[in-house]
Amino acid sequence: MTQSREQPQETAREAGKSGDRDQERAQEPEPGRRFGESGRWHRGRGRQLVAASIGNGVEWYDWFAYSFLAVYIADEIFPKGAGSSLVPLLSTFAVFAVGFFMRPVGGLLLGAVADRAGRRAALTLTILLMGGSSLLVAVTPTYAVAGVFGPVVLVVARLVQGLSVGGEFAASTTFLVESAGPGRRGLFSSFQYVSTTAGQLVASGIAALFVSTLDDGQMHQWGWRAPFVIGALLSLVGFWVRRGAQETRSEKHAGGPRPGLFDALRSHPRESLLIVGITAGGTIAYYVWTSYLPTYAQVSAGLDKGDALVAGTISLVFFMLLQPLGGLLSDRVGRKPLLLAFAIGFAVLVVPLLRAVSDSFVSLLLVQCAGMVLLTGYTAIAAAVNAEVFPARVRAAGIGFPYSLAVALFGGTAPYVGTLFEELELPDAFPWYVAVLCLLSALVYLRLPERAKEELER
Repeated sequence: MTQSREQPQETAREAGKSGDRDQERAQEPEPGRRFGESGRWHRGRGRQLVAASIGNGVEWYDWFAYSFLAVYIADEIFPKGAGSSLVPLLSTFAVFAVGFFMRPVGGLLLGAVADRAGRRAALTLTILLMGGSSLLVAVTPTYAVAGVFGPVVLVVARLVQGLSVGGEFAASTTFLVESAGPGRRGLFSSFQYVSTTAGQLVASGIAALFVSTLDDGQMHQWGWRAPFVIGALLSLVGFWVRRGAQETRSEKHAGGPRPGLFDALRSHPRESLLIVGITAGGTIAYYVWTSYLPTYAQVSAGLDKGDALVAGTISLVFFMLLQPLGGLLSDRVGRKPLLLAFAIGFAVLVVPLLRAVSDSFVSLLLVQCAGMVLLTGYTAIAAAVNAEVFPARVRAAGIGFPYSLAVALFGGTAPYVGTLFEELELPDAFPWYVAVLCLLSALVYLRLPERAKEELER
């Protein structure tokens, strides 16, 4: 009798183990299945998130490294005493062409690659372009050695960098959001700015390390090149990680007719304008609060440069930690409440917040952190909101061009507009300029359809 009772128990245990094995197998993708067609592949989603984030972080490390070391690069490649009149022209072109021309071009061209050849193909291409351009910056000959050839090489490197950065947002946004599980698009979207901020912090830390450990002569001789060699090596790591990612574009679109370069603009002009409206207020608020505000505090309030940099670094870490919380919140309550909180909050508070900046370290830190809380309403979910506007067939190119164009027009010009108002002796006008753009974006958000709970086409 005892033996007969044990046999059914053993059979039940074996059946349970068999069921567990079947469940584990069910969580892996079937052969030939593209990522995102099964909602049960949880470990795979984690790998997708890492692939997008590491690559994006490396991309922005390379981008910000140039900004932090520009003073040394200018002295060696674009010297003020250069005999050729082309040198100052090339210096200006290296700045403006990247910000105002190549990023939108990169968004269009590499977005089209993502729509035609797949998201993974575009992601591996963008990081190879950034790694190659970083290496080219590192080996650029100085003006003293090669004459005008040195500035020309650097301009080419910067053009490739701009192309890569413009394409990165289009490809990684699409890839991240399409990789998310049900009810997690906002969370996955938030890692766009987590990785961007991480890249900025690492670039700042490495640049500061070299500046603090090398003397001025060593920095001018070779020290400014080393961070770009590091960036090129990091790009190889990002390339390796991205090569192992799974394609998120569905078989239906992969096997269908390939979209043309301008299909998104031609077929979806309203959606393209919508992306510009969504981005205008967010991008100027982001650039002002993460890049220009420390300079604003020094110029307008006389704050010590060291205090301004420390406050900026602390606020960036705070901002990075906020992003996943904002993404998760949007998955619960929707995108529009966060977007409206950001835009209306900035429109109302940006003027008093900037006026509150004084020559005190604490005042700048509090102002920056308060703005970062509001800004998270946009940055944490920008990728998801943009991806939810376009159909899968033209999603990457549809996002890439209008987004990069808006960033160039409103975000990239923010420091110049702020400086212009200072020169015109109208420093109080700049906060109002930011407020107006945020208010215009708020009007766009009011009419934006809420798609947080809808299924995303892949």
